[in-house]
Amino acid sequence: MTAAPRAPRALAPLVALPGIDLDGLNAQAELQTRVDRKYVVPRAALASVLADLPSQTRVLEVGGERSLRYASQYFDTPDLDSYYGAAHGRRHRFKVRARTYVDSGGSFLEVKTRGGRSATVKNRVPVRGDELDDDAVAYATDLLMDAGVPGASALASTLVPTLVTRYRRATLLLPSGGGDEASRGTIDTELTWIARDGRLLELPGSVIVETKSGQRAGALDRALWRRGHRPATVSKYGTGMATLYPRLPAHRWRRVMTRHFAPAQNASNPAIAA
Repeated sequence: MTAAPRAPRALAPLVALPGIDLDGLNAQAELQTRVDRKYVVPRAALASVLADLPSQTRVLEVGGERSLRYASQYFDTPDLDSYYGAAHGRRHRFKVRARTYVDSGGSFLEVKTRGGRSATVKNRVPVRGDELDDDAVAYATDLLMDAGVPGASALASTLVPTLVTRYRRATLLLPSGGGDEASRGTIDTELTWIARDGRLLELPGSVIVETKSGQRAGALDRALWRRGHRPATVSKYGTGMATLYPRLPAHRWRRVMTRHFAPAQNASNPAIAA
């Protein structure tokens, strides 16, 4: 007998939906170049959104689990060029992280740069642990140069660890039909940020939902809209850094920080060292 798929209580509606493996998910909607929309949703409101999804929605399942553990080590320069690029909305901004898939195994260096029409372009290579070796630095350099990031070579060679995030993620494949292309969505729970001095930031009462589609919004977006949830300007790296280090500029994320992050903050946060 096959064991029933497992998911936390907040994700209970996903248990009734059909599962899909990673190969099937990527074959139908890989979407490495896509438009992302992010939402910060109260955990208690999530079940009603999920119950409104099309019955053909499929859920990524690995080893019977539908809520998988992720950990990301973010890298930045000593001058925080990545952070300031995002905070000020610079045209040629970038993000570099080593993402570990805790349950399914494997760590990958991911480099995200800004493409045309607000699309995100993500590339990645396998890495070992959270340190950047010469090959990883060369890879990051090539991608930053291709994206037109000024001083790409010098930036990549000075990248150092700055912030760790941990969370559980459920990944959805939304069906095509009614003029829609197949799209993806992710739901992140048990959100935790760890500063380089060991301080923690946790958001147990909130989840981050991200939709990934072409230019047109998908079925998950519309389910969120029907329940009154609208896209928010939020970045795990940027918003986490700004909350933990309040002297950093954060106008871009101030609204979501005030509403969702500030109540969870319970430690004294010194300014980040330059």
